[in-house]
Amino acid sequence: MAARRHRARHYAMQALYQWHMANASVTDIEAEFREEYDFDKVDGEYFHTLLSEIPRHIDELDELYAPFLVERSLAELGAVECALLRIGTFELRDRIDVPYRVVINEAVGLAKKFGAADSHKFVNGVLDKTARQLRVPEVAEFDASRRAPG
Repeated sequence: MAARRHRARHYAMQALYQWHMANASVTDIEAEFREEYDFDKVDGEYFHTLLSEIPRHIDELDELYAPFLVERSLAELGAVECALLRIGTFELRDRIDVPYRVVINEAVGLAKKFGAADSHKFVNGVLDKTARQLRVPEVAEFDASRRAPG
């Protein structure tokens, strides 16, 4: 399941990048990805959810993480970082079934693979702060477990 979700995020990031750069139809991009790539090992439903819901709620998602863009504006973000922050913020807000640390780790891993140098640190910082706003009890519980004597 985790590997299938990982591939769904991977392809969703690439599809959202394409959507951002080419301004093509999300439906056309999804059809292209499903035709071009082997989706047998992909959580296709999750890919569809990410690719259809993120563009539909883009302004709301951008507003949630924008306050944490230190020394950068939304317009200055690269397309890869933008796609990853939107996926991460969507998951933090709407997919409470996915632990916040998984959301951040997945985004950081994809940033290391596809983003500019050190973009993974930027994505990590922004999503960590976003998680602290959207997942208060979960983050607090994790922080408390790290402080507890072992």
